[in-house]
Amino acid sequence: MSTEVHKTIGLVPGTAIYTGEKKDTKVTLEVFDYTKAHIEEREIDTIAEVSGLLEDNSVTWLNINGLNDTKKIEEIGKYCKLHPLIIEDIVHTQQRPKVEDYEDYIFVVFKMLYFDEENKFKAEHLSLVVSHGWVISFQEADGDVFDPIRSRLRNDKGRIRSMGADYLFYALMDAVVDNYFVIIETMGEKITTIEDVLFEQQTDMDYVAEIQGLKKEILKIRRAVFPVRELVSKLEKSEHKIISDKTQFYLRDLYDHTIHVSENIEIYRDMILGLMDMYMTTLSNKMNEVMKVLTIIATIFIPLTFLAGIYGMNFTNIPELQNPNGYFIFWGVIVVVCTILIYFFRRKKWL
Repeated sequence: MSTEVHKTIGLVPGTAIYTGEKKDTKVTLEVFDYTKAHIEEREIDTIAEVSGLLEDNSVTWLNINGLNDTKKIEEIGKYCKLHPLIIEDIVHTQQRPKVEDYEDYIFVVFKMLYFDEENKFKAEHLSLVVSHGWVISFQEADGDVFDPIRSRLRNDKGRIRSMGADYLFYALMDAVVDNYFVIIETMGEKITTIEDVLFEQQTDMDYVAEIQGLKKEILKIRRAVFPVRELVSKLEKSEHKIISDKTQFYLRDLYDHTIHVSENIEIYRDMILGLMDMYMTTLSNKMNEVMKVLTIIATIFIPLTFLAGIYGMNFTNIPELQNPNGYFIFWGVIVVVCTILIYFFRRKKWL
């Protein structure tokens, strides 16, 4: 457990303490305000700048990048009348994915997964709050999977600009879950690559560390994704006044996606566990090949050693010792024995 997580132990419930690693991130606020006919996009410095937008007939999406400035997060929470426990969960990056229903809004917290530029797996803390006419998203840092949503808003593609805030809320969650498919596909490619190499036994590289790394990654993914299935299921069954009947249909489809992702994660988890067994089997097969060669060499030399031992004894009356061609006869016998043994091994396909 990290030092930052230890700091939260014993504190008053609702105390906002950032427990993530991105402490140098500047908190920025990005606003999309739209209707079917128009859209406004801009960056703001304070939550007060959107005071009129949250109360008009348009849909407002406020995206906050950066959670390390807890005072600013608390200011946003107070302005939007969010419960202190919600603020605590927003900045507590170790929070398990969950959904909370309040009278005037719905709060969800889960993980946004991606691979960075160095192809390392990352899990970013993400929170969403949806109410009548507005959605607020809280991210740890810049960079997300919401660019397709921004593009659809700017270009008026699909039905997003003609629907309410609940549909935007669904669309943001759907973008995150769709990216889970990208994550598991990348994991599948990594697993398949190692599996092919091990199966063909064409490498002497040590894959233990790489297999263990994949195992840790799939466990992190599993820990992040499995609770999302419960989260979406609860939303899909919810009768909250903010979620319309139309959006409920899309939430059902989103639930199907989470089931699909979860099933694939279980498949890849089993495959990774099998990779270690395959790797150990490959090492065992290579050792068996070495032992087979050594055994064949030893088997060939056993009768030769036997013959050399007999004629190396210090007895006077060994008949063959007096033969003038005895040395050459001895070597001829050795060659014949070796030839017979090698022919026998080849017939048995041991060589």
